Amino acid sequence: MYKVRVRDRMMIAHSFKGEVFGPAQALHGATFVVDVEFRREDVNEDNIVVDIGRAIDQLKAVLAGLNYKNLDEIEAFRGQNTTTEFLARHIFEKMKAAIAAGKLGPGSEALDGLRIELAESDVAWASYEAAL
Repeated sequence: MYKVRVRDRMMIAHSFKGEVFGPAQALHGATFVVDVEFRREDVNEDNIVVDIGRAIDQLKAVLAGLNYKNLDEIEAFRGQNTTTEFLARHIFEKMKAAIAAGKLGPGSEALDGLRIELAESDVAWASYEAAL
């Protein structure tokens, strides 16, 4: 299995509902390191998994809708606890749609899997992955 990973960062604000979140029920900020891993069984005819430049550009485009935003104010997230796990799945779905739309270039339709990892710090992270 071949893998390619690209990375970016985003800064957000949000709050959570529910006693389980303790002090995080109040509005607070978070900075995430976001890794996207693309997988496929074999490289394409150009000997690549995916066009890294396009992958970076698409990740930046996905994160632009979240970066420097208060997630509590985004209509699509109303009523949701925008946990790290929730955000990993959200970014996965956006990247999956970009792949399906051909935004990662020729051959990207042959990708086998996708993994999104969000690191809150050097000791805490969450991810979501699935086959494509």
